[in-house]
Amino acid sequence: MADLLQRRRFLAGTAGLLAWSATGSAWPRRLGQLPRDPFTLGVASGDPTHDSVVLWTRLSPDPVDGGGMPPERVEVEWEVAEDERLSRVVRRGRETASPDLGHSIHVEVKGLEPARWYWYRFRTGAHTSRVGRTRTAPDERAPLGKLSFAFASCQHYEAGYFTAYRHMVDEEIELVVHLGDYIYEGAALKDRPRRHNSDETTTLQGYRNRYALYRLDPDLQTAHARFPWIVTWDDHEVDNNYAGSIPEDGVPTAEFLKRRAAAYQAYYEFMPLSRRSKPHGAEAQIYRRLVFGDLAEFSVLDTRQYRTDQPCGDGNKPLCPAALDPRATMLGKKQERWLLDGLSRSHHRWNIVAQQVLMAKVDRLPGAGTAYAMDQWAGYEVERNRVLGAIGERRIRNTVVLTGDIHSNWVADLKPDFGDPKSPVVATEFVGTSITSGGDGSDSLPQVDAYLPENPHVRFYNSQRGYVRCLVTPELWRTDYRVVPFVSRQGAPISTRATFVVENNHPGAKRDT
Repeated sequence: MADLLQRRRFLAGTAGLLAWSATGSAWPRRLGQLPRDPFTLGVASGDPTHDSVVLWTRLSPDPVDGGGMPPERVEVEWEVAEDERLSRVVRRGRETASPDLGHSIHVEVKGLEPARWYWYRFRTGAHTSRVGRTRTAPDERAPLGKLSFAFASCQHYEAGYFTAYRHMVDEEIELVVHLGDYIYEGAALKDRPRRHNSDETTTLQGYRNRYALYRLDPDLQTAHARFPWIVTWDDHEVDNNYAGSIPEDGVPTAEFLKRRAAAYQAYYEFMPLSRRSKPHGAEAQIYRRLVFGDLAEFSVLDTRQYRTDQPCGDGNKPLCPAALDPRATMLGKKQERWLLDGLSRSHHRWNIVAQQVLMAKVDRLPGAGTAYAMDQWAGYEVERNRVLGAIGERRIRNTVVLTGDIHSNWVADLKPDFGDPKSPVVATEFVGTSITSGGDGSDSLPQVDAYLPENPHVRFYNSQRGYVRCLVTPELWRTDYRVVPFVSRQGAPISTRATFVVENNHPGAKRDT
């Protein structure tokens, strides 16, 4: 019997060795002198809980040309401290950077204290990363007097400079929420403020190089190092306006799913996400829930992976029968059930839905006739009405929807039936503009001004660039629209274009004068 046990142990060890060998060298090693710094892409943190946070970095001495790392597993040390000089270290450990994941590191640090700032860094060989700052969430049972955060989306590198992030790092906030279009997949174009580094990205290496280009931006890198982030994707992380397994340009499904798998893996490799969001081929569960004391619960959605095709041929169209099909879905049955069940069980003061595309129904055709954006919730009429109807019927209090995608600022009341003037307001939607996408922007656009009077539930519109700052207390939600006048060159100042508030138990936003 002893011989049999020894043989089993030997075989198990051999199997493990072979599994490690398949991804590079058999054992991780500590690098000696690299010719260049491997921490070129900085550090990041995300998905904080009351006792944990995800820490991220990526070894990449040649970031936009494949990374420049040897094809083997490398040991990386990390440490977390209570002070910026890292003299009071409270957690430390070692993690393996594997070539399978582009030598990215996702450390899930546990055993931290709730509601406090920490500082962290990484080391391999003779190289040490910059120091990052992060913050744990309060215990979900603890009373919380306030939560401050910013949300952003749509940072097209070629469209301009990420100056908004330079201002964001000076804000007194605890968290950043990114709502998608972190990169743009398109080919390099001429006559832009900055240029992409390749043709359109379709392969894993292409996506890796594109993310690296974006992460080399010093303002974006500093914003990651300054705050923990909650992230979700939209379409440009893969392909413009894709819907589930359906691409924009009609390539075969199998070919597109191969591209989607590459895009999902690259996204995970570059984001401070926990292992539960690690892709399996062309699938990854990115929707999840995070809580902050008794004050706020975030339901983070994925409105791309599970959706049916855009109806009516996409674009801005009148509602065709396909847009009214009860089987049409933005979320998929499982995610819709998860969302509504979670909202129904919530005991938090504010219920925040962080998602990608405009939920309010907006008629974009002035005068007679109608036209709705089919890529938005307006193209999925029955599901949107079902979700908003459930929020009203179940009396889910203080629901606030955060949205990106459309490169402009909006505030809207959300109703179960936008066609009925008597339909109650059950939630508030705050839509944030782009960091750069669309170029310099303007305060308003004539074509939008023409149809806004026909959409009385829209409280505000603005087409400048920037981000949105939110301060949440038990009795009041305050939203500041922070804008920059230009992105085509550096040095833009920041200002607050408008402020809106939502009162506890009174859905609908009011302009704060």
